[in-house]
Amino acid sequence: QVQLVESGGGVVQPGGSLRLSCAASGRTVSSYGMGWFRQAPGKEREFVAVISWSGGSTYYADSVKGRFTISRDTAKNTVYLQMNSLKPEDTAVYYCAAAYSFSYYARPDKYDYWGQGTQVTVSS
Repeated sequence: QVQLVESGGGVVQPGGSLRLSCAASGRTVSSYGMGWFRQAPGKEREFVAVISWSGGSTYYADSVKGRFTISRDTAKNTVYLQMNSLKPEDTAVYYCAAAYSFSYYARPDKYDYWGQGTQVTVSS
């Protein structure tokens, strides 16, 4: 079983940056796909970015591509989401998730473990 804990959220002005961290504990395997999702009030949870734990392949939602960067540190069992040029539309609770398979990486229902979430607020 895997436990995921997000951190690094906060309040930032438009155009600012934040780096989110997701620390994994318990049993971890290199075949996991590690994803970031977000959910704003009144909206469905949406895909943000994903990275394969073993190979490091990355994919991004169109809304964040070019602004966000996902990365991993296998030695620390941690995945990061560097968020630059933040917009008010990025305001949401951000969740880290892990999947046994890298297939269907943009579908929340295909993920097996979820963190508790960290709030990101972009406001002037």
